[in-house]
Amino acid sequence: MSIKFLAEDDRPREKFLLKGKNALSDSELLAIIMGSGNRDESAVELARRILETVDNNWHQLSLLSVQDLMKFKGVGEAKAISIATALEIGNRKALQEVPDKIQIGSSNDAYKVFKVFLSELRHEEFWVLFLNQSNKIIHKSCLSQGGIAQAVVDIRLLFRSALEHVATSIIVAHNHPSGSLKPSAEDIKITKEIKEAGKLLKIELLDHLILSQKSYFSFADENML
Repeated sequence: MSIKFLAEDDRPREKFLLKGKNALSDSELLAIIMGSGNRDESAVELARRILETVDNNWHQLSLLSVQDLMKFKGVGEAKAISIATALEIGNRKALQEVPDKIQIGSSNDAYKVFKVFLSELRHEEFWVLFLNQSNKIIHKSCLSQGGIAQAVVDIRLLFRSALEHVATSIIVAHNHPSGSLKPSAEDIKITKEIKEAGKLLKIELLDHLILSQKSYFSFADENML
């Protein structure tokens, strides 16, 4: 059944206009992005089925490649690219949130910022928060991406960015896709190197977080800085 045969209240586009974007379910939003379903399913039904495979989690959906999305009946290359594009816009919007409203007062505050980008990844990434004298975020950035094993960090690039943003302190973080929160010997080594490099530039390393899907490890909380 196509959308045009559904009751008006169930048509995503019409519902968007009549009731506003907040009235739409996740599957209705995804249906609008796709535009159509397949011979057996409406766009809403197809969207609902796709979302169910990722536990109705937008972040998990964003991890699917174009090829992964094309495995669903009715999702060709154009639809898959549309879905991936919409999710990437969402990611970039999150990166561009007004930073001066976010103040870091604890490791948990930093974790809440980092987990949006790191907690569900299947590969390692290394991120940094650049802070001003009031511990407010002035910029956040992904410095490197790696395989399952590691993400390589270039300390020179890290502090070049810190100087460009006139940061007085930084908080770094990376994820462990394995789920282990135990810092490796390399994690400890790079933390010490970053801290020592920061001393020369008077840019303090406040913390290094290791994230899993549901928790985190803080070097500062464990007195390992």
